[in-house]
Amino acid sequence: MHGNLIDGQWVQSKDVNSNINPSDTSDIIGEYARASASDAEHAVEAARTAFPAWSHSVPQLRHDILARAAAETYERREELGRILSREEGKTLAEGIGEAVRAAQVISFMAGEALRIAGERFDGLVPGSVAEITREPLGVIGIISPWNFPIAIPAWKIAAALAYGNCIVFKPAELVPGCAWELAAILHRAGLPAGVLNLVMGSGSTIGAILTSHPEVDAISFTGSVPTGRHIAAACVSGPTMKRMQLEMGGKNPLVVLDDANLDVAVECAVNGGFYSTGQKCTASSRLIVTDGIHDRLVHAMTERLKRLCVGHALAPETHIGPVVDERQLATDLEYIGIGRAEGATLHWGGERLERPTKGFYLQPALFTNVKPEMRIAREEIFGPVVSVLRVKDYAQALDMANGTEFGLSAGICTTSLKYASHFKRNAQAGIVKVNQPTSGLDYHLPFGGRKGSSYGPREQGHYAADFYTIIKTAYTSAGDA
Repeated sequence: MHGNLIDGQWVQSKDVNSNINPSDTSDIIGEYARASASDAEHAVEAARTAFPAWSHSVPQLRHDILARAAAETYERREELGRILSREEGKTLAEGIGEAVRAAQVISFMAGEALRIAGERFDGLVPGSVAEITREPLGVIGIISPWNFPIAIPAWKIAAALAYGNCIVFKPAELVPGCAWELAAILHRAGLPAGVLNLVMGSGSTIGAILTSHPEVDAISFTGSVPTGRHIAAACVSGPTMKRMQLEMGGKNPLVVLDDANLDVAVECAVNGGFYSTGQKCTASSRLIVTDGIHDRLVHAMTERLKRLCVGHALAPETHIGPVVDERQLATDLEYIGIGRAEGATLHWGGERLERPTKGFYLQPALFTNVKPEMRIAREEIFGPVVSVLRVKDYAQALDMANGTEFGLSAGICTTSLKYASHFKRNAQAGIVKVNQPTSGLDYHLPFGGRKGSSYGPREQGHYAADFYTIIKTAYTSAGDA
């Protein structure tokens, strides 16, 4: 059994979680210990005890540990990618690609440990000097989602460690395999006991400890909007008013104008809407298409969808793997039913599929004749369900793109520099793509949204310092030196 990592020791439990392959429910990836509330409290105490020494460690030590972890992650990319695909359902190519991305982001943050900069100013009092420095924040509770089981934990954990913080990490219960492997890699790389603690288990148990414990200074969370709002309320209700970083979802638009290159638009729509089974917070689940290209785009997308293979994540011919579990599959099917009941046309797909192995297979669903007030056009489904909304022109498209409570990612397909430039400036989203899928991001650039999609400082790149460090202003007078 795979235990929890607490204060440098692997701790077993009588409560066990069986990690099930959504491509083949008879395949058990492994047995993983569920942490208790007392385990979580012990992990927080261990992190707090380790913090003074780790926060004052030299940057070279933090760099070297992260660099070793990045090297092992990359070296084992195929093995880790296979574990990822077995437990989450992404195709093997996507799984390996995500493992590579985890290695890249850890490597980048290793460099950031050596690039923690400050500023110096002459003070307004004669002979005085002011220094602006960044210090580690403290103990960070990290709560990660199931859809990117190694990349998202990697970019949170590596950033926290690079800046001298200690961590209590709770991964999603559906995907403990990648989380355990990542913790083991970092442990082998030389992290002192207590600096990184892994507590696998239920959100209601572990999450409640992390959000309420007075020794936890901040929470970095990626997941659903309801859970994010619950965490936010818990963080501000305690005496310490924890810092929080919340990434919560999207209902992302892809605008396609009449002048768009049709092949480019189809690639952006299919890739952004359906790959990774549509289980991305950046997926383009709303296609907002102008009259002149609408019918051609729908036809071309339908022909493309017919050629996609939905199957076992590890099969080389598979383009789209299964939905992550039975509950998410039920949610997807429910929304497909809601869309039809609301009057939208299920233009193609949307059927549960049978495959040689028992799993959670769903044919991608493409809806047309969708109105902006329909639930399938307003609510995040988190599955391979895409709505096409017809508009008359760019102005209406932009208005509809922004007409949502979310603001994570937005895209436009056009050959017009005028419309591309205007959209980049006026799309109400944290990430804007031109002639690219709305999903996909670079590890050295900031990631995050606005409105109901995100709260708090950005993730990734050197912008991660804004969350994981505290800024201090120190004054010195010449006579005090």
